[in-house]
Amino acid sequence: MPELKNKIKNFPKTPGVYLMKNAAGKIIYIGKATSLRDRVKSYFDRPHDIRIEKLVTEIYNIDFKKTPTVIEALILEANLIKKSLPKYNVKEKDNKSFLYVAFTREKFPRIILLRGLELKRMMPKEKKQITKLFGPYTSASSLRAALDILRRRIFPFRDCVVMPKRPCLHYHLKQCPAPCANLVSEKDYCRLIHNLILFFEGKKEKIIKNLKKEMASASRAEDFEKAARLRNQIFSLEHIQDVAVITSDSLFPERSGAKSKGRPSTGSGHNFINIFGRVEGYDVSNISGTSATGSMVVFENGKPNKNKYRKFKIRTLNAPNDIGMMKEVMTRRLKHTSDWPLPNLILVDGGWGQINAVREILTEQKIKIPVLGIAKGFDRKQDRLLADPKNPELVRVAELHKDILLHVRDEAHRFAISYHKLLRRKKLLNK
Repeated sequence: MPELKNKIKNFPKTPGVYLMKNAAGKIIYIGKATSLRDRVKSYFDRPHDIRIEKLVTEIYNIDFKKTPTVIEALILEANLIKKSLPKYNVKEKDNKSFLYVAFTREKFPRIILLRGLELKRMMPKEKKQITKLFGPYTSASSLRAALDILRRRIFPFRDCVVMPKRPCLHYHLKQCPAPCANLVSEKDYCRLIHNLILFFEGKKEKIIKNLKKEMASASRAEDFEKAARLRNQIFSLEHIQDVAVITSDSLFPERSGAKSKGRPSTGSGHNFINIFGRVEGYDVSNISGTSATGSMVVFENGKPNKNKYRKFKIRTLNAPNDIGMMKEVMTRRLKHTSDWPLPNLILVDGGWGQINAVREILTEQKIKIPVLGIAKGFDRKQDRLLADPKNPELVRVAELHKDILLHVRDEAHRFAISYHKLLRRKKLLNK
């Protein structure tokens, strides 16, 4: 063990993948890291739960593979796990819950995410509609963030089930080349998808080489617009920024760094929204205004942090007034900016009335935080996310991360209802 710890001291503080091996030289665990040295060192520096302690007792040697970015570490990790099937990557978590990236067999292929369980249940006819499959990815949040970055900056692609008759918002956000409106040829679109496949195969350098050849050809043909587009694509590939890629793996989570405190950026409001930062969800619950309550739930890294949930007994209203109650909850919450970090995003269970109520209180406090709402549908089966159409970044987050946002809403609703029922029981007992 001392020899191994000395070896780890020489690991680079760069992104990459580490491979833990037992005494027989067999790979027993593969993980990704932002800093290989810090991540691997953490296994030996502090106490862990029983799962990690058991892994550590079996580690005899550790190798690593450096990658230029965390996104590429994420992809390499999945490819190596698929190849080696290390026992600790699949032992503690059912492989059916892992995510896979699938490319569809269509004239203009889509990229879809599938759970292992969905793949297992697919009929042979359905499986034939998939041309390429990558995974398993142990961290759904990391994968979604990586795809988001790739789509917005390098490889725009369609993900609509049925192509619309005219370009949708994704085209205007430069996240899709709009094959629906014939704004991209089948050949060019398929070349784009081919490059994205190469990226998931870990062949970034090959993509850059191919793009440079295309750029030179476009320049010779004096198609300077295409040459400039290819130049920008090459630059983006060579300078990928891991803005929102959470670098924890699902089995053995990394310790996240210190979270920023204080007020979010007071810029235009269209800045990048980190859905995997701190997201707060709000709801109110009452019956005819009685025993009225408000709830605040907190999600971090795309998951609930129940230690940070807060509940509010409505004090200023005793008649049905959801909007007024939401204002009270938000006003009281903002009195805690010194001890509760402000969120990257606020989600309210309600429509434009509730959204505007929260915005009003934020404006009074001179705080700029994007606000989303969820309009309730029949039996909550037709829930619709409401986002300011003038804020394309907020619209993007709403469309791409609806599953997380619905989870936030459901938790806020559940927490508000449970506190409301508790107050009603106490009221009945005191009669």
